[in-house]
Amino acid sequence: MKSLKLATASGVLSLVALSAIGSSPAVADDSGWYVGTNIGQSRAKIDDPKITSGLLADGFATTSITDDERHFGFKVFGGYQFNTHFALESGYFDLGKFGFTASTAPAGTLRGDIKLRGLNLDAVGILPFTQKFSGFGRLGLSYADARDTFTGTGAVNVIDPDRSKRAVNPHFGVGLEYDFSESFGMRAEAERYRINDAVGNKGDIDLVSVGVVYRFGGKTSAARASTPPPLPAPAVLVVVPVPARLQQYCSILDIQFEINQDDIQRQEKEKLGVVGTFLNRYPDTTAVIEGHTDNVGTSGENLTLSRRRADSVVSYLEDSFHIAPLRLTAVGYGDTRPLADNGTEEGKRRNRRIDAVIACATDIEGLTVIPARITMAMLIEFDRNKADIRPEYRNELRKVANILKANPSVSATVEGHTGNLQATPELAFDISQRRAQNVVNYLADEFGIARSRLAAEGFGPARRFAYNTSLEGQQENRRVNIIFDYAK
Repeated sequence: MKSLKLATASGVLSLVALSAIGSSPAVADDSGWYVGTNIGQSRAKIDDPKITSGLLADGFATTSITDDERHFGFKVFGGYQFNTHFALESGYFDLGKFGFTASTAPAGTLRGDIKLRGLNLDAVGILPFTQKFSGFGRLGLSYADARDTFTGTGAVNVIDPDRSKRAVNPHFGVGLEYDFSESFGMRAEAERYRINDAVGNKGDIDLVSVGVVYRFGGKTSAARASTPPPLPAPAVLVVVPVPARLQQYCSILDIQFEINQDDIQRQEKEKLGVVGTFLNRYPDTTAVIEGHTDNVGTSGENLTLSRRRADSVVSYLEDSFHIAPLRLTAVGYGDTRPLADNGTEEGKRRNRRIDAVIACATDIEGLTVIPARITMAMLIEFDRNKADIRPEYRNELRKVANILKANPSVSATVEGHTGNLQATPELAFDISQRRAQNVVNYLADEFGIARSRLAAEGFGPARRFAYNTSLEGQQENRRVNIIFDYAK
């Protein structure tokens, strides 16, 4: 009986790669933990020519080979979602058992089997397609335990038939996920595992599988959005529609919070008194209370904290000023809309704030308020790529001048905006600056307002009021905001 050395049997379990395609979770801006499990088919390609040549080197002719290249595979996994597009995931996998049986002359058989299981750690990149459907790709490392067994019959005798090997190799895959609810989804995924067998060879095992994923705490609908637009999302503005091409809103600003707190301070309640008084004086108006944070902490924690701050302001207005709940809406933006540099303590303090965006009555000219900041948004129509002020807006600008004349300590900043229709961002910012400056010049030249009390600032397309997909939306974005800053 001839002996088959294990060294020549090393070709037995050479595995040749198959292509892989796969899937990933439809994720959210909210961070959080998730778990899941997949089942499917694993597949390898046995290298029959190498087996034949190995047997021939030991004096055996191969008469036939039968391969077992497919098996049941599964994995269980858990991960942490950091934001909309990135997660870290780890798990346990079992790729099953593969093997071959070779018949030889002189008469005998050689059988080889390999069992594969291990652990993986992957970085997962996510691309949302719709609110519920998204794709992902993974890239990481697998730590696989390969156990080889060789059995000979007849003329074939195997020396040292049992071997094992543990090794770290690359692991990658792609996939799709569909979310049936905020917490529960289904995956379809394909992955490739690079494997070292126990006799000195490397090959690839592919796992194509389907499974389920469960997310603890669910995901907010705002976070599970489609691919982010190239421009910042438009601000949530509540306006009172009027027949004319003029719409106005007021914004009482600078209600600030201590670090990681959502309690309203005594001095800030005085500022909220302005909001409450205004809403009671004009019972048809509504308000959106916007909460913001600095960038300390995770995005998910900041989003939750900003919503708690907005909710606390809404509750205060309802309880202290008896404002009907239907007139108030709380929105949290987390750390996504900073006013100042989060690299400084002063900047962080300014970013821990509340904005109150209020639908205004049109007769704010006679309103007397305690020190606060009020914004009048004027939809002054500009021709495309033009900054000239039309005569029909003289009366509205006269109201602005009258407010300034009635309140000598008040200064005003004119903000210019565009519909992002210019050839370059630089041209867009330039035309928005010219529009703002022309309003300043008009107030100074036509109504005698001192230029020292006026400032112009252009924002280009950075603060859209409406979408640019219609002519009406483009026109609404060609606007100016006039901010009155009352002396403290």
